[in-house]
Amino acid sequence: MVPCVTPVLSASYWAKGDKMPTVAIITLVIATVIIAAAALGLIRVIFHLVAVRRTLAAVTGGVQVIADKTSTVTSALTSVNTNLKPVSDFCESI
Repeated sequence: MVPCVTPVLSASYWAKGDKMPTVAIITLVIATVIIAAAALGLIRVIFHLVAVRRTLAAVTGGVQVIADKTSTVTSALTSVNTNLKPVSDFCESI
């Protein structure tokens, strides 16, 4: 016959009226504090990620502005070449 691994509490234990041992209450309090600290940390991470997202959106907007300003080089180059055509013709005639 195999002995029982978990001892059964006697009827006198339950007759004392103890609802929960003190160690169990302390364990629950410590677990609640740990879970609350983890939740607070995760909320802080969420706020930091939102701030990073806003910063990246601003940087992306700045990069788009730079790209727009540098994209006109080809049209400006064509315009400059057209305006310098008389100078080029004069130089070739000399």
